[in-house]
Formats: sequence, structure tokens, C-alpha cells
Amino acid sequence: MYRQRTLRNEINCRSIGLHTGRKVGMTILPAEADAGITFIRRDLPGRPRIKAELANVCDTTLATTIGIDGATVSTVEHLLSAFSGMGVDNATVEVDAHEVPIMDGSAHPFVNMLKDVGTRIQGKCKQLLVIKSPVSVSDANGSAAFLPDREFKITYTIDFKHPLIGRQTCHVHLSDAAYEREICNARTFGFLKDVEYLQAIGLALGGSLKNAIVLDDERIINKSGLRSPDEFVRHKVLDAIGDLAMLGMPIIGHFVAFRSGHRLNNLLLKELMQKTECWEIVRRYPTEPPRTSMLLRIPSYAILDAVYPYDEAFSQAR
Repeated sequence: MYRQRTLRNEINCRSIGLHTGRKVGMTILPAEADAGITFIRRDLPGRPRIKAELANVCDTTLATTIGIDGATVSTVEHLLSAFSGMGVDNATVEVDAHEVPIMDGSAHPFVNMLKDVGTRIQGKCKQLLVIKSPVSVSDANGSAAFLPDREFKITYTIDFKHPLIGRQTCHVHLSDAAYEREICNARTFGFLKDVEYLQAIGLALGGSLKNAIVLDDERIINKSGLRSPDEFVRHKVLDAIGDLAMLGMPIIGHFVAFRSGHRLNNLLLKELMQKTECWEIVRRYPTEPPRTSMLLRIPSYAILDAVYPYDEAFSQAR
């Protein structure tokens, strides 16, 4: 059976917030089985807790923001993407501001921090949401859909009228190894004219060439260039994995997107939840297989399971 996972030890970091431009302190703590991912605003009275779940998504403009009773945490998608991609089910995330630190604009720093502490396998099984029938949403600009499949895979296409982007497609079969190798180091990107406008109205004050790919009308301004030729679409996949993590459990199905984004990803999850006939939850796979009788392919999440912090390894050696 496929067990839930949490961190072995806590993680502490401090980095710039994308919108405020101020340093944000963050602590990630282990959590009990079935707890999911919960954010705590430790800078606010009462230390309000905000669970990362679909019902708490309150804004999808520029980033994904969750909130409850007026307390919010924004730019959660990169951290949630790292949790989901590397197989972490349960964690408590304390922040001292209304946003998660942007780090280098990708999920790679978060993956490295997770690898520093590793995961602890817990006593309860992962619940899996298995797509049984197609579900889709669209608007004037793009579309997003879930299709039945025996594993979680993503096909994502972007199309920008920029000579260095154009149309790009990324197809990936999700596992922790594939996530670390192909997705997690893709950085967010933006256009210089948009960045200048956002900063003029008090947003993206922490945005810089250190945490984003910035383009003018013809070129990439970053002297270091791209980390991969299709880094743009790979980052969209990274974002989507974080957005889809709002379901609170791994998805078994094929996510197909064309020019989607945080808003459309969120609308797809809402549409999915309304169409209960199109999915089922499998609680104890493989002892309780889905009614579709599909043989599912589920990642082993061996990368973080294999990590032993120095102090634990030392105590075992003794």
C-alpha cells in the first residue's frame, strides 16, 4: 500500500517576498497523517491557520492565494508544487508575512531543502483521486482538462507572441525523479513592460533577475539565459502541479492544458468536484483497486525516503 509522508525534521529559510520586496521567514514542520498542508500566519494575532485546499483559494491573479477570515498567504504554488512533486502529503508551513518567499523563482530551492531532511513514512495510506471520465473547462484564451489514465501525466502547451517563446509543449509522466530532473528548476517569467507596471502600482517589488526570467520585446535580459530551451512551458507545468495540489491528494489521470493559468486550473478543479461521476477516491491501493479495474502506476517517492539526516545516521551508526 502507498503510505503518506511527512518531513523528518523542520526546515527554516528566509528570502525575499515577490510582491512586498521584504524578507519573509518560513518554517516547515512535520505534521500528522491526514493533516494535509496547512499554512500558519505567525505574524498575526491568534496565528490563523489556512489549509491548502480548494475551498480556501481566494485569488488567482498573478499567483495562487489562499485565505480564511481575512488572513491570506499568496504565491503558495511553488512550495505546494515541490511537496506534490516529491511526495510530501503532510506539513505545517509557518510564515511571518502574507506570501511565501519567492527564492529563485522556481521550486528547486524547496526541493533541495526537502532533500536535506528527507521524509518519514506514516501509518496511513495515501488517498488517490482517479479520473474516470473527461472533465474540461475553457475560456476565450485557453483550456484545461482531465482525461482518464493509469498514471499522473501532464501535457501542457503555451503560445506567446514573442520570438523567444512562441508555441511550446511539455509532456511529462510525473514521478519524483521526473519532477526533480525536468520541472522543479524552471523559473517564473515575465515581460519587462509588465514588471514596470506592476512595480509602479506597488506589486512585484521583490521581482528581479535573481528570481525571474525577464524579457523585453526581443530578448531575454538575464545574462545567464535559460536553464533549458523550453523553460517557459516547464514553469507552467510546475505552477499547474502546485495548483492541482489543492485537491489534497495525488491525481491519477492526464492533465491537458492549452494556455491555461492559475485561474483556469482552479476552475477545472471546481468543475471536477461538481462532477462526482467522473472520478473516484481509492483509499487503500492496491488492496482496494479502483472500480475501473485499472492497474495504476504510482511513483515510489524513493528520493526523499532515502534521505537520512546526519544526526539520525550518526545515531544509527552508534
